[in-house]
Amino acid sequence: MIKLKGISKFFDINYEKVSILKDINLCIDTKEFIAILGKSGSGKTTLLNILGFLDRRFEGEYTLNGKSMCDFSDNELSEIRNKHIGFVFQNFSLIDTMSVLQNIELPLMYSNISASNAKSIGKNCLAKVGLEGYENRSVRYLSGGQRQRVAIARALSNSPMFIIADEPTGSLDSKTSSEIMRLFKDLNQQGITIILVTHDESLISYCDRVIYLSDGRIIE
Repeated sequence: MIKLKGISKFFDINYEKVSILKDINLCIDTKEFIAILGKSGSGKTTLLNILGFLDRRFEGEYTLNGKSMCDFSDNELSEIRNKHIGFVFQNFSLIDTMSVLQNIELPLMYSNISASNAKSIGKNCLAKVGLEGYENRSVRYLSGGQRQRVAIARALSNSPMFIIADEPTGSLDSKTSSEIMRLFKDLNQQGITIILVTHDESLISYCDRVIYLSDGRIIE
């Protein structure tokens, strides 16, 4: 599904060209659960931005289902990102002043999904993450684990080709982290491709494969 070939990324810092990613070659198959493991500063976030179509300024080739990223316009990439990729973040990225269901409905309506369909999709996704009956609760009163489940439900709402989870347990205690990782595992077993980006080695047992990133390079 995903193929990266010779991906390199540079930033200009104080008039100096600094290498962030160096000749990344990576294939991710459909229905795979893969972990990208690395310490802070290893290039994980930069690689995540490329994988999630958030950054197209790099050297090398990125193909998704056989189509090169270079063939898409910025608007087309934005549409792919909004309609076919799910994102889960460490800080949840929820709107505290809205209800659980509204947090899931909002991005759907931005994608021109009708209000009635958005509500139906939202309820279905909440059921998948074990939050049936939480639709009208305020996000601000949820626990960290419940908030992350809402974020995962939102990521599922567009029936994504894959989900990118960026340090999804970083703000959670160990028990809740295990619950969230088991949820990801269950979703993967239902056929959803998961890309986990983390520095936490305790999470890799849930994954099919681990890619180690150090100083912008994949190490074997």
